Amino acid sequence: MTRLPAYYTIWHKAGHYGLRIMAALVLVFLMLPILVIMPLSFNAEPFFTFTQGMLSLDPDAYSMRWYQEIVDDQKWRIAIRNSFLVGIAAASIATVLGTLAAVGLSSPFMPYKRVITALLLSPMIVPLIIIAAGMFFFYTQFNLVGTFTGLIIAHAALGVPFVIITVTATLSGFDRSLFIAGLSLGASPLKVFWDVVIPLIRPGVISGGLFAFVTSFDEVVLVLFLAGPEQRTIPRQMFSGLREQINPTILAVATLLVVLSATMLFVLEALRRRSARLRGQE
Repeated sequence: MTRLPAYYTIWHKAGHYGLRIMAALVLVFLMLPILVIMPLSFNAEPFFTFTQGMLSLDPDAYSMRWYQEIVDDQKWRIAIRNSFLVGIAAASIATVLGTLAAVGLSSPFMPYKRVITALLLSPMIVPLIIIAAGMFFFYTQFNLVGTFTGLIIAHAALGVPFVIITVTATLSGFDRSLFIAGLSLGASPLKVFWDVVIPLIRPGVISGGLFAFVTSFDEVVLVLFLAGPEQRTIPRQMFSGLREQINPTILAVATLLVVLSATMLFVLEALRRRSARLRGQE
């Protein structure tokens, strides 16, 4: 066995640790704005800066008043309700359509697979401003502008590509002989799909649904074009707040959104590990 030169080992270790250090620095750079707004959301004063009391860790300089403002303000309550309503409905539609599309595209007998895949994934590539403008002119023909139905359909269209990608990745480790075996035992295709395929690809389906929900929950461009006053969501309310009346309530909402996103990431990681275990057992 040929022994590697000493300088090669040194350069290999240096590159290994150098890459980790660079990745950590980039992560800190990206996370720093988030880490700054979280303590500012507890500011007792209506400022976007650290007061002298906050810097000296004076307990009186910190307050939960801006979180209470979210509960007391009717506009924020309506925005939260609308965001969850639209997000859950859009994610549900996107999960069903995206899963069916991924299963169909995974078939080796699917014609024009690349063309269909490119069309289904196009919402991830086309700029949102173009999608929003196109949907606005299309919706005007059917009186869907300013309605929850139109907003849910638009958000579902944005979430479908994420479901397709995650479910397709899960299906890459699926043994199609299991499907054939179920059919050979007399079960209908629908029953085999529900009892055999779905349990094995469930982690990918749930992951795609969570991605679709987060995409809808964070979307503001489509809301600006398609929503009316009754469909105001959290991002739209934050956008309006930055333009009309700046106060730390926006920072409190942003902190809650960060906590929600972090929770979603933990759930996705748990699902990814479960999916990896399932593929290892197959």
